[in-house]
Amino acid sequence: MKKYLNLVTALIASLKPKSKIPIIDTYGQSTLNQDEQQALMEWLFASLMGAGYFSKAHLIWDDGKDREREIFTALMRNEPIFLYRQGARPTPTVEGYGWRLIGEHPSLRVYELQVEVEGE
Repeated sequence: MKKYLNLVTALIASLKPKSKIPIIDTYGQSTLNQDEQQALMEWLFASLMGAGYFSKAHLIWDDGKDREREIFTALMRNEPIFLYRQGARPTPTVEGYGWRLIGEHPSLRVYELQVEVEGE
């Protein structure tokens, strides 16, 4: 039942107009101090703008909670989703998707959600 509710929520969200300004929605609680959070957000904004993306993105502070609803919503809207790993490993995600480490960030704790390709 929960999966169907998530899909309905995501479908409704996909019909809303996309943001015309760069914005990053965050989910969960960060363990970083204010300066570290600011530096991470600046780096993420600069990376997105450098890639020519000027709309909404999502950042999950990986606190181990289920974020399936937020993930489905962003996927339906074709918006990038990032995760900041706070533990030893990133929390598993929905089936068919996985977290790809973004090695350019010095913390080696930033991941991007990617579609998993069968056979790899």
